[in-house]
Amino acid sequence: MGLDINTKKLKKNAFRVTKERGIGASRIRVPGGYLNAEVLSTIQEIAQEYGNGFIHLTTRQGIEIEGIRFEDMDEINEKLQPIIDTLEINQDEPLKGYPASGTRNISACIGNNVCPFANFNTAKFAKRIEKEVFPNDLHFKICLTGCSNDCAKARMHDFGIIGMTMPQYDPNRCVNCQACVKGCKALSVDALRVENNKIVRDTEKCIGCGVCVTKCPTRAFTRSKKKYYKLALMGRTGKKNPRLGEDFLIWADEDSIVKIILNTYDFVNEYIDKSAPGGKEHIGYIIDRVGFEEYKKWALKGVELDPETIVKNCVYWNGIHFDR
Repeated sequence: MGLDINTKKLKKNAFRVTKERGIGASRIRVPGGYLNAEVLSTIQEIAQEYGNGFIHLTTRQGIEIEGIRFEDMDEINEKLQPIIDTLEINQDEPLKGYPASGTRNISACIGNNVCPFANFNTAKFAKRIEKEVFPNDLHFKICLTGCSNDCAKARMHDFGIIGMTMPQYDPNRCVNCQACVKGCKALSVDALRVENNKIVRDTEKCIGCGVCVTKCPTRAFTRSKKKYYKLALMGRTGKKNPRLGEDFLIWADEDSIVKIILNTYDFVNEYIDKSAPGGKEHIGYIIDRVGFEEYKKWALKGVELDPETIVKNCVYWNGIHFDR
């Protein structure tokens, strides 16, 4: 007996097609990987009533409910509504499930909600980006990490947002213990030195990681009130040319990063190869084909950068080339 499956609707509603005919998985977005524990009871209910009782925690911090029969999709979409509401995810029509499947779940490390090394609230910024970019069918991957440790592996994404801080030094609180100097040398880039019993920061060398802040016992070093970010572009895995994202902006502000991401959607809509399989082409491949200079024009359109922001005029991506 044949099974009539509307695969476009299926994928649009973020259901995964599996190798077992008629059986899929319901994919749940969790922007920033941060959710209220009450959501888990609803996920458990769906998994036990409609699935095979198992869930998969994805590498992008989403949740997949396994063993879903496609004929139950509409009912499950209704069941997902409280989750969608709780996570404040944009939706065209209530009770109709997710309205797009392209832009992947925005992932993040735990951020300064918990981690003493993180320079910003990753979940809060992730949710802001989610509001700006979702729903969208274009295949974008966005990741946020709280500091240069990059626990979230942000450099493996189209947009890697890395938290920075401009260390604030109060010499009146400094006891010249040099814990900051030792910490920066051992754990970071050796950007601090002692001159006349005061700490001097090499501003060109400093990567804004915040190690000096965490090592100082007297709070002579503190984080800047203003949040700064490093934006790395077009990291990716894949069959042809896996590579790490390279820095585009350093000491950037939040608004500029959001605008650049939105501008990139416009760039992709303009230049994507619509004959590509499934109508999808990775952003990095589009930039490789069109050229970084052209992408840069689109990316920075209407962006007002802070005076301290460093922009890389040319970005070159290295990596393994299996396609050569």
